[in-house]
Amino acid sequence: MKTSIILPTHNQLSCTQQCIESIRQHTAEQQYELIIVDYQSSDGTLEWLTQQGNIKIVSQQSAFSLPEAYNRGIAAAEGDQILLLKNDVIVTEGWLDNLSRCLNSQEKIGAVGPVTNYCGNYQAVPVGYQDLSQLQAFARLYHQSNLGQWEERLKLVGFCLLLKKTVIDQIGLLDERFSPAGFEDDDFSLRIRLSGYKLMVCRDTFVHHSGIIQYIPAAENRSKFITKWGFDPTYSALVRYDIINLMGKPKDQPIRVLDIGCACGGTLLQIKNLYPQAELAGIEFNEKTALSARQFAEVIAADIEKAVLPYPKEHFDYIILADVLEHLKDPWQALYILRAYLKAGGQVLASIPNVMHFTVIRDLLHGNWPYVEAGILDKTHLRFFTKHEIEKMFSGAQYGLRQYQSIVIYESAEDTAFIQKLTALSGNSQLAEQFRAYQYLVKADKEAIAVPVKPTLNLQSLIFLLRRIEQRIDAEGSMKNLIKYLTDDYITPGQIAQAIKLGLVRQQEILLSVTVGCFQNGLYQQATILLQQAEHFNMTGSSAGLQLLRNVLNRQMHWQKE
Repeated sequence: MKTSIILPTHNQLSCTQQCIESIRQHTAEQQYELIIVDYQSSDGTLEWLTQQGNIKIVSQQSAFSLPEAYNRGIAAAEGDQILLLKNDVIVTEGWLDNLSRCLNSQEKIGAVGPVTNYCGNYQAVPVGYQDLSQLQAFARLYHQSNLGQWEERLKLVGFCLLLKKTVIDQIGLLDERFSPAGFEDDDFSLRIRLSGYKLMVCRDTFVHHSGIIQYIPAAENRSKFITKWGFDPTYSALVRYDIINLMGKPKDQPIRVLDIGCACGGTLLQIKNLYPQAELAGIEFNEKTALSARQFAEVIAADIEKAVLPYPKEHFDYIILADVLEHLKDPWQALYILRAYLKAGGQVLASIPNVMHFTVIRDLLHGNWPYVEAGILDKTHLRFFTKHEIEKMFSGAQYGLRQYQSIVIYESAEDTAFIQKLTALSGNSQLAEQFRAYQYLVKADKEAIAVPVKPTLNLQSLIFLLRRIEQRIDAEGSMKNLIKYLTDDYITPGQIAQAIKLGLVRQQEILLSVTVGCFQNGLYQQATILLQQAEHFNMTGSSAGLQLLRNVLNRQMHWQKE
């Protein structure tokens, strides 16, 4: 089996020489062909290349484009495997054997990549060498072929990417709209996965990547990706290792995990790597990102607050809510509903921004509440929490033992002084930690708390629900929810009357609508109490209708007694 190694070049002769020399030294000659795609080098690169044996040279005359360079190299390739390689990489002993072994271990593995010292996408590892003279000795520590060190990924970075030629024949070449460079590997990775193939990182293979040659991503390429695929790859492919680290069950144990807001499924996929017997499920609002996660997990595209969940009760060991609750209209109710789907001893794992962070308070003291694209005051957030409010939310939803971890960010000397002043002003030295917490990681058990607390619908949420009825936003469904809350004693008729008076415009109309809804659902006592509240609403012009409704209710109550 032959591998076609494709190496784009543009000047940087010393890097290219170092790269090619490492390939020759650590790769059997019969294993590969080397294809150089050069773009107008003027530093002697072409002259040096033409003096070398066994190299195909392809000239790229148009404006430099990394995807185009790779495509031209692929067109000239004769190998069964294609390796896309940047020329600031130094390969190591056994590198290609290890990568090939993983690539060909399963029919459905489409591409693989190594780990390195300098890279994004979680492909970088800590290194123990100080200079390149120690590189090969360090790499040998990694080069013990071990399928237990292979991890499935959503994406592979294109600094060193080995693919089956048949996969490229099936999905097509790199998309040249991502010229000159940037997000072409995100796009390529996604296309490979959507065609049913896996991407694997080989943690048993290490190459050195200097990062000297930077292909600066075109600023608009991220937007091009979003336009093409309908989601932002930078945000949607994140792996929440901090959430995964909260999971305490043995790795060889079968577990069931539900990730709410799973995006492309990066966190679920890493859980699958760590827990091979895990059953994975997800709920994602964006159908496009759900399609990505659906390649390896049971994922539905739905609004968690509106969906009828298709899972058995007491089904999951873990339910993940990573930066989700602050986006919900009624996170209190969502938490309570999800509790029923946890096994006994199951846990909710959540991350929640802390609006008490010192940066928010400092802005507020200057009269600012700046909504931003991402962060505590993300403009898509609907709810804001402190640690105290988070605790109330989880205890109110009947979760037992609750553990909190603070995530902090960089703090300057000026920031430290400001926190000290805030703490002194509060008169509570323990609040310093809450001023520093940018976000809380929460682990909450399903086990019942010592003193069970019946969940209630708070006034703000009740007003919101009544406004949906008033504004005819799914009025029928909202009325059904309201009647269920009354039936289950989460709210009282008096609380409904208070919410109508405080938060609605068409107060009389909605009060009568809710009263009729109670009557139609057999809640005659609650309807009677609501009618008693009518006198506080100055309901002029409705006396005849009110009296008729009272008469009907009185007659119904009389029949019930008989």
